[in-house]
Amino acid sequence: MPTSKELIFTALADAVVEMDEVKVLAAAEQVVAQGININEGINKGLSEGMRRVGELYEQEEYFIPELLLCSDVMYVGIEELKKHMPVDSSEKKGKVIIGVIEGDTHDIGKNIVKIMLETSGYEIIDLGRDVPPQRFVDVAIQEEASMIALATLMTTTMGGMDAVVKLLTLANKRNEFKVMIGGGPVSKAYADKIGADGYASNAIEAVRLAGQLIEGLSA
Repeated sequence: MPTSKELIFTALADAVVEMDEVKVLAAAEQVVAQGININEGINKGLSEGMRRVGELYEQEEYFIPELLLCSDVMYVGIEELKKHMPVDSSEKKGKVIIGVIEGDTHDIGKNIVKIMLETSGYEIIDLGRDVPPQRFVDVAIQEEASMIALATLMTTTMGGMDAVVKLLTLANKRNEFKVMIGGGPVSKAYADKIGADGYASNAIEAVRLAGQLIEGLSA
């Protein structure tokens, strides 16, 4: 039998798939009422719902209008849960430049990672989506960032991640910034191949990895 917590995660995910704002708010309220970890609610509930939506889109059961409506519901849930997230008010742990690589306009996953990092105490500079590799490098240098976080959901744009690492090397700046990558088609093997410092498979993993890379925290 699924636990109460698992049922709430399922309700969050179902609400996103069903484009039901009322249901997502009710499930978010249950997360808070039962003292469930907010990050888990986002990652195992709302994010899981969008993953299912992505599958429906790929199977051509959902199309762009449904995709947009589902993402709107997911953001309603995120905004509700964010109200109850304990924000680290101490000195910021580091500055992270985040964005989706050029050629890709999918930013839902990036936005979830951004929220998780912000609430974990990192200062975030969000470059948005469809960002040229050189811009990541320029802003990181200008802002004296600690890390560059790159995302993509398309295999055709993964080369832009490699380009960022190469541009940092050409500018003799590679050792000044940690580079973390993530997204559907990305893997640890690809991170190793291009010389990135790490790969995160989801938002919770991204926070843990940021702690390792920036602060030297253990796993």
